[in-house]
Amino acid sequence: MLFQQQAVWRGGASLEEAPAVPTGFAALDRELPGGGWPAGGITEILAAREGIGELQLVLPALAALTARGKRVAWLAPPHLPYAPALAAAGLDLAHLAVVHAPGRRDALWAAEQALRAGSCHALLGWLPAAGYPELRRLAVAAAAGRACALFFRPPAVAAEPTPARLRLALEPGPGGALAVRILRRRGAPAAAPLVLPARKALHAVDRAAFPLPAARDAGTARRLGLPVHA
Repeated sequence: MLFQQQAVWRGGASLEEAPAVPTGFAALDRELPGGGWPAGGITEILAAREGIGELQLVLPALAALTARGKRVAWLAPPHLPYAPALAAAGLDLAHLAVVHAPGRRDALWAAEQALRAGSCHALLGWLPAAGYPELRRLAVAAAAGRACALFFRPPAVAAEPTPARLRLALEPGPGGALAVRILRRRGAPAAAPLVLPARKALHAVDRAAFPLPAARDAGTARRLGLPVHA
């Protein structure tokens, strides 16, 4: 029968989806279909402003992936990553590549290639100006590579259509906590935001500018088949 074939799509989702990646926050995992970040699809994270602790939401999952030898790529971050802070957050830097794209088209091309190649298990990217057709290409690429794609985008896109499986909006909460509203997921949106406690050890990562050693950055990116820009 047709529905027994993996290539058939029903309701926008493959019959055999890649397992979700646990977020590291039990309360959030309980609200997400599959119990974590969608793999084989894209997630949009809309932060009210930069530096409110948005990285604390994704670093536990990335740390768990790299600890298992899975490859993770960061694409076009607004600040250079600080290697000691990432290591302190649990990331194995030997499995991390940071790719600097000089322009919007370069970033979109690199994201598609990384997702489609299947050699990158998770991609964390900053794509403020991507349109629906471009995001749709990235969603197809993520499905082909069974990769977890997490994209930071501005709050203004909340009213725009999206092919993302999951869309979250982040706002600062009391005492350094992070308020997470689930705007889009399989099923109904969440009625109320979740408030996740602050992880103080990660705050420096959100605000700092921190270069990885150039040789490691370039070598890892080449193994992923991605361009590296000085």
